[in-house]
Amino acid sequence: MSARNFLSTGKKIVAIGRNFSEHAKELGNAVPKSPFFFLKPTSSYLANGGTVEIPTGCEVHHEVELAVVIGKDGRDYQASDAMNYVAGYALAIDMTARNLQTEAKTKGLPWSASKGFDTFTPISEFIPKESIADPSNVDLWLKVNDAFRQNGNTKDMIFGIPMLLSYVSSIMKLEAGDVVLTGTPSGVGPISPGDVITAGLKPAGAGKDLMNVQYSVAARNGLFKA
Repeated sequence: MSARNFLSTGKKIVAIGRNFSEHAKELGNAVPKSPFFFLKPTSSYLANGGTVEIPTGCEVHHEVELAVVIGKDGRDYQASDAMNYVAGYALAIDMTARNLQTEAKTKGLPWSASKGFDTFTPISEFIPKESIADPSNVDLWLKVNDAFRQNGNTKDMIFGIPMLLSYVSSIMKLEAGDVVLTGTPSGVGPISPGDVITAGLKPAGAGKDLMNVQYSVAARNGLFKA
């Protein structure tokens, strides 16, 4: 199984929460003392150029992230060995139905619905590992209708990628093709039908973006109503 085909072969999406302190603060959350994560279904993947669907009654927010694509199966590995399990990266946007998430948090319930709708993980093509020499120093940006919303760098992560992978692997096996979303910088905000979302990433200091994505936004015509 090739990690390059993670969109069709990956079994799970592991999403790290509150891994940028300014993002935690903007939502009124405490900055975590240790990593925590939630799971998203792979059915939420949306390839570059697709359309994000807004379910009825949902306030949907964008969260741009560096995604790590796992290259081989493993569990219980040390942070010092973690990068040996990485095949590459991708540029991802973790879409969140914020009103559903807020309601679930208030009630002490899981967030799965707020994160798991179809099209709620827009993600780029595979980026080979060697294309990003230092994943701890990558610029991330996102625009809505050509206006900057998010502009950050992975150097501001609270927990680095090796520690995150080691932590997750101590709980569950990470398998080839799995994706780990590493957290979002501040600036998250709502999107609406008719919007156009663009995003990009580049190693800090590079002259141009290594990857760009673009998505349209439309109302979802479905049974769900918040």
